[in-house]
Amino acid sequence: MKTEVLIIGLGLIGGSLAKALQRNENVHVSGYDADALTARKAFKMGIIQSSPPSLEQAAAAADVIVFATPVGATVKLMERSKYWDLKENVILTDTGSTKVQIMEAAEKLAHTFIGGHPMAGSHKSGVEAAKEVLFENAFYILTPGKETAEEDVEKLVGLLSVTKAKIKVLEAKEHDHMTAIVSHFPHLIAAALVHQLDREEQFPFARQLAAGGFRDTTRIASANPDMWRDITTQNNEMIVEQLDHWMDQMTHLREILQKNEPEPIHRFFAKAKETRDELPVAGHGAMYSVFDLYIDIPDVPGIISEMTGYLAEAGISIVNLRILETREDVFGILVLSFQTAEDRESAQRVFSERTAYDTYIS
Repeated sequence: MKTEVLIIGLGLIGGSLAKALQRNENVHVSGYDADALTARKAFKMGIIQSSPPSLEQAAAAADVIVFATPVGATVKLMERSKYWDLKENVILTDTGSTKVQIMEAAEKLAHTFIGGHPMAGSHKSGVEAAKEVLFENAFYILTPGKETAEEDVEKLVGLLSVTKAKIKVLEAKEHDHMTAIVSHFPHLIAAALVHQLDREEQFPFARQLAAGGFRDTTRIASANPDMWRDITTQNNEMIVEQLDHWMDQMTHLREILQKNEPEPIHRFFAKAKETRDELPVAGHGAMYSVFDLYIDIPDVPGIISEMTGYLAEAGISIVNLRILETREDVFGILVLSFQTAEDRESAQRVFSERTAYDTYIS
């Protein structure tokens, strides 16, 4: 008998999970979306295997229900689920990026709920962007409740194993604390840096100078403001705590800069370099990231088409392309972004075989 999985919310995450789960022939994936057109499109594209006429009917047949919706919408759906005629052993889970609020809501449910957060994403959104490889090598965090049976956790881990994600089990508070450090708070810093630039009306040329490293550093500030408003309010306590730590760090930095003594300033930068260099290069982290390859190239006509042509011949796809600090008669930096570390490594081999240009990973 097949395991019946219902995915509610057929955007990038829900659609990609639906496609990945179909790798298991013993799983049947149905899908529901508030937008009926999206559900029909997902069915026609083969992203889901069936599209039941009503949410209640779909839920009644499911062994596993996945809420692949924003956290606020998920909490409302969890409340509605109290009135659904669910199987006794059904497992409910979600894909939200904050977990404490979700797990507090789960305490009021009669059925097993295991929080989930696949830490993967894309520069594209919507069901059209769904891909079954999205979660490969990404962390997929599960946050079971205190009373959750170990066998239910193992059942969900087994179901999700076909995604090829790195599944880890954490407590909800641990998850929200760590994502506040490495994901949520950095978005605030990136946004604040852009606001700092926006204040420089007296120096409009500063925006032109920001086209290189500054633009890369603040890339995440271009994320959906509605989503980040919700994340910030949902994980507010953890983020404010990080902001307090940051203010202490900035006070310390201001003090050593005011003293203007070379050695303490050097130690500040040296410690940052040491910690940064120890971070893992491969694999997905808490924030959506692509895998960048930097290539020193001369500023000559046709160089971009030459480089991308080599990749096309090798069947390697890129998800983004940009140029840093290109000026006449000097080498610029071509930055190519890939979906996976494997694609980046393959591209690096291609360029080392076909060109004399230096390539490196930052």
